[in-house]
This record gives sequence, structure tokens and C-alpha cells, in this order.
Amino acid sequence: MAVQTVSQTLPAQSKRPPFRADHVGSLLRPPELKQARERLLGPHTADANVGPHNNEELRVIEDAFVRDAIAMQERVGLRAITDGELRRRSFMLELLLSWKGLSASRSAVGSLKWRSTSGANEDMTSLTIVEPIRWRSSSVLRHFEFLKANTKGLPKLALPAPNLVHYFLADYGKLDNTPYKDIAEFWDDLIKAYRLELKELTAAGATYIQFDDVCFGYLCDPAHRAYVRQRGDDPDTLLHTYANSINAVIADLPSNVTVTVHTCRGNREGRWVAEGAYELVADILFNEIKVNGFFLEYDSKRAGGFEPLRHLPKGKMVVLGLVSTKTPELESAEALMRRIDDASRVVPLEQLAISPQ
Repeated sequence: MAVQTVSQTLPAQSKRPPFRADHVGSLLRPPELKQARERLLGPHTADANVGPHNNEELRVIEDAFVRDAIAMQERVGLRAITDGELRRRSFMLELLLSWKGLSASRSAVGSLKWRSTSGANEDMTSLTIVEPIRWRSSSVLRHFEFLKANTKGLPKLALPAPNLVHYFLADYGKLDNTPYKDIAEFWDDLIKAYRLELKELTAAGATYIQFDDVCFGYLCDPAHRAYVRQRGDDPDTLLHTYANSINAVIADLPSNVTVTVHTCRGNREGRWVAEGAYELVADILFNEIKVNGFFLEYDSKRAGGFEPLRHLPKGKMVVLGLVSTKTPELESAEALMRRIDDASRVVPLEQLAISPQ
């Protein structure tokens, strides 16, 4: 297929997401919003101001910036609209620290660190289980209700994938110093909390839910696979466990709810956590997780090529994260079309979409 024929042969837009032009959901926080948060809550440190807050003055400020983000997305013609996650200091801690049982710290998760062009240079966030994990209504519900009330589009909601809790446990994932003596009890409580969260969110009208995952992206990397073995786990067995955990969480969702998984290798201020092609995880990711589609990081050489997409079964979508947030340069339409054309040699075009990574 020639590059110039891609748009001419593109099938009609689906009525359900993922859409041909979609997005992961997170937007850059305006400087004024970050300054307001520090003024009202204090500075963001390793252990402070990483989760939900109850500051009414800050909430009013956030509301205004979220309305601006919604208007921007609607103005450019996106069908799925998010709140930009502008209220969150962490993509995962807004939810997880709303529940009982977990605390967070910017301390080492085993030997894993953020990487940069100058080398590994910063510890990652770790989670500690301080009491049995129990669901309670989270700040995410309030954020979703505000989004739904203020957009004409389809409100999209992102949640951290359940497997992240296990992967980021301190002490190499050991349960020795936690209330849990059995890993099955841990998974039961965690999955129960997620199911209650989803029950409340879908009752409020959430029909487009994305699970943000990094574990599948990390386990493309030999260094992470070695880390998992150091913990006493087999990386491939762990992938099956993680797929099962997502399936257990979404098992009873209403039929009108679309679920996707977004996976990347970690991105923050020019840093990353892992690298490696999807080949080591693709079969399990695409075929064992019972979701409608996948958002995949594809904007750097760290993600490898499109060959692993051959494992994608019929009926599922892949949203190619080709538009980079890692650099200020905007890709040309011609360059993006060439990459879509390359991917369409592996996966039928009707199963492809595009987004920022």
C-alpha cells in the first residue's frame, strides 16, 4: 500500500472507542496549576502531596483548568475527552492512596531506577502495604462526574492497572512485613477493591475506561526480567498473573463499557525506566487480556518495530502512540502516514488507530 493511499482506504470511524484519532489522556499541567498546588498544599516531596487532596480552594482552581482542557479537546475534534489528569500528581497514586491499606514513597524498588541520557539517576516510587487493602469511594469518582458534566464528548477515564501494585511493592515484592501471609489473599483484596471502584464509576456513567500499565512495557526489558527473577518470580509466569488480574477486575462490567490497556516504558521529564521491543510480551498482552484495545508507545527506538503486532487477534484495536511527547518537535503528516503504512503491513488497517504516546 502506498503512503498516499492510506487515508483513501481507511474504513469508517467506529461508533465505539478506541477511535481512529484517540489519546492516552494525560496533558501537561499548566505552570499556574502547579504553582497553586504548591502554594496551597506545600511542595511535592518523596512522601507528601502525591495523592488526593481535600483543599476546596485548589479544587476550584483545578476546575477552571480542566474546563480549558476539555474545551481544547473538543475544539480540535476529539471524540474521547479526558480531564487531562490535571488534578493528579501521579497517574496511579490518586486512586491507590484513596483506598485503605497502601502508602507510597520515592524510594528504590529493588535495583530499578529512572534512566536518562546520563545514566540511571533517580529512585522510583514504591508502595507499602500498611494494613489490609480496602476500597473506599475515591477522588476519581468526583473527577469523573465533573468531566461528564462538562463535556459534550465521550468522557474517558484512566485508572492504574492492578498489576502495578504488585510490581511496585517495596522489599522486592515480599509480603513478610505486611498483613498478608498468602499472595492469594493479597490479590483477592486488591481485585475486590478494583471491582467496587468500577461498580461505582460505571454507575456514574463511565463507559470508556483505560488501564494504565507499565509492567508489560517494563518486561520487554532484559534488566527488568532479571529484576523479577531476583525477586523470586518468573517473568513469563508473572505476565500471565498480571493478565489474569486485569481480567478478574473487569469480569462483570456492563456490555456497553469499552476497556483498553495503555502500556509504556515510563516517561517523566525526559527520563524512562525500560526499553525493548514488544516481542517478549505481545502474545500474552494481546491474546490473554480480555479488553477491546491497546494503546502502545511507539514514538522512539526503545519500543522496537511493528513486527510483534502480528500477535493481535481479530476484533481488537491497537492505537499506535506515534506522536511523541518526548520532544517539542511535531511529526509531519507524511512521516506519520509512512509509519501507519508500515504497521498496516503487519495488522489490517481497520484494526489501527493513532494517538500521542
